[in-house]
Amino acid sequence: MIAIVDYDAGNINSVEKAVRHLGFECVTTRDKDEIANASSLILPGVGAFGDAMSKLSGYGLDSVIKDYISSGRPFLGICLGLQLLYEESEESPGVRGLGILKGSIKKIPKKDGLKVPNIGWNSLEFPKKGRLFEGLNEGTFVYFVHSYYLDAADKDTVKAAIEYGTRIDASVEKDNVFACQFHPEKSSSEGLKILRNFLEIG
Repeated sequence: MIAIVDYDAGNINSVEKAVRHLGFECVTTRDKDEIANASSLILPGVGAFGDAMSKLSGYGLDSVIKDYISSGRPFLGICLGLQLLYEESEESPGVRGLGILKGSIKKIPKKDGLKVPNIGWNSLEFPKKGRLFEGLNEGTFVYFVHSYYLDAADKDTVKAAIEYGTRIDASVEKDNVFACQFHPEKSSSEGLKILRNFLEIG
C-alpha cells in the first residue's frame, strides 16, 4: 500500500488521484501505523515551509517520516515535500527542516522578464539521470509552482535541473530518497511516467 502523508497541506488530493489512476492502491493518512507499514511513502504539499514543519511536528509526523526513510523503503517528496527534506529555508528563518539531505532553500531571485512565483512549464536537464527519469528524454517538460528553490549541498544527488533566473535543482535522489520540485501529478503523461517509475521501485 502506498501512503500519502496528510498534514493539512494543499495539493494532496491530486497526488492521490494520480496514484490511483496509475493502478496503485493508496491511502492518504496521518496515522503513524499506516505510514510505518506502507510499501512506499509520498510527502506532497504546497504552502509555507515554517507552517508545514509546525504541522508535521504537531502531528508527530516528523519523526515518523525520518524513521520510515531509515527503513530503506522508497520515499518521494513533491514540491514543498522536497523542500522540507532540507535543513532550512529563507522563507522561514530559524525554522529547522527535516534535515534528511544537506542543502538550503532559497528565494528565486527577481530578474527582468521573470515572474516570481515560477508558475508553468519548464524543460528538465539531466546532469546525472536518475531512476525517476528512466524512459524519458532530456528536455522533458514538467509543471512548476514555487517561489523558493533548492540549492543542494551534494550536487551528486541532483538528477534534474532547470534554469529560471538561476540554476535550480529540480529533482534529487539519494539511496531510497527521491524528490521533485515540480509536480509530476500535474505534468501530463511524462509526469505520470515519473510517478510510475517511483511507484515501481522497491
